Amino acid sequence: MDGPDELTALLGAPDEFDSLELSMLRRRRSYKWSAYPPDVLPAFVAEMDLPLSPAVSATLSEAIAVGDCGYAHEDALAEAFARFAQRRWSWNPEPARTILVPDVMAGVARALELVTAPGDEVVYTPPVYGPFRRAIERLGRHPSPAAMAADGDGWALDLAAVAEALARGARAILLCNPHNPTGSLPSATELRALAELADRHDAAIISDEVHGPLTHPGRVFTPLLSIGELRALTVSSASKAWNVAGLKCALLTAGDAATAAELERIPVLLRHPGHLGTIASLAAFEADARGEGWLDRVNRHLELQHARARRLLEAVLPGIRPTRACAGYLLWLDCRALALGESPAATFLDRGRVALSPGLEFGEEGSGYARLNVATSGPLLAEPVRRMRQSLEPEG
Repeated sequence: MDGPDELTALLGAPDEFDSLELSMLRRRRSYKWSAYPPDVLPAFVAEMDLPLSPAVSATLSEAIAVGDCGYAHEDALAEAFARFAQRRWSWNPEPARTILVPDVMAGVARALELVTAPGDEVVYTPPVYGPFRRAIERLGRHPSPAAMAADGDGWALDLAAVAEALARGARAILLCNPHNPTGSLPSATELRALAELADRHDAAIISDEVHGPLTHPGRVFTPLLSIGELRALTVSSASKAWNVAGLKCALLTAGDAATAAELERIPVLLRHPGHLGTIASLAAFEADARGEGWLDRVNRHLELQHARARRLLEAVLPGIRPTRACAGYLLWLDCRALALGESPAATFLDRGRVALSPGLEFGEEGSGYARLNVATSGPLLAEPVRRMRQSLEPEG
């Protein structure tokens, strides 16, 4: 059962996001659609194929129509995000403790500079978003891995490993919540235990929470700062959930008054977000607060896409074990049983002409793994699976 028709039959009933056309997507010029030759189907970088929300699209169209592409000046965004966070997660971030930054990794870098010094060790949790380690190293800090622990068909924080790293003298913990690439969600209990460890060792926590709005129905995302006053910083953004990463805007929020005062040390020139990013983010948060419902529909679609991917893989690639994600649109695939070596994504690309993210991009713990982006239509999800299956067929 490896033809496109048979695979399509496994998708089940279509939903509103299943009408995407590949020809239209290939008109895009973003990294996802320009990094590879046209015969390669991209399913790697964290960009969604879904159309923009009506509120975001209307805001950007109006800005372009009137030539509104100057410098950012959106002082209402922190308040709009606070209302969004309260409604979604019962968290009340203080706008006075929030500054805007160009993007999530810029916020992570600035946070690392605030709470650590050159030469300090920083705990991180591989397999995890590759730029984390690179940012730690480029800032002159030393990465101290506390690898995630396998937990059934998912993954979880290994608090014992974090404690060991802190006991060795690490000065900060760099957290990914929800976790990329595994899609796991630490519970409030786990986050409290993590905060207690950090406090005991006089370490700070930095939490990348960009995938938080993409929590699947029935799952619970707990913002780190919702558990209390902490020596911590979180980075939030509309970029992933509303697919506006290229517009450049994120929010850096401090967890206590002392850390908030430290935000003033960040030079103004390193804070500037993009203007289109700020107005798009404002439109997204405000529309959601008004009950637009777009984000809820997206999350239902993403949950469906994860379920579809598991069905497809079980039918035609049973040697691959997909992680059961609780958030986001990234599916972490254990391909070790296929005996394709350290980078199965290389085989899928060379022989199947489908681009997945190589597992080694997320650390040595990703050897034998690959990451699949499912934020597309059902039919366009079946195609990469078909190509992956094709890549394993005998040549000749």
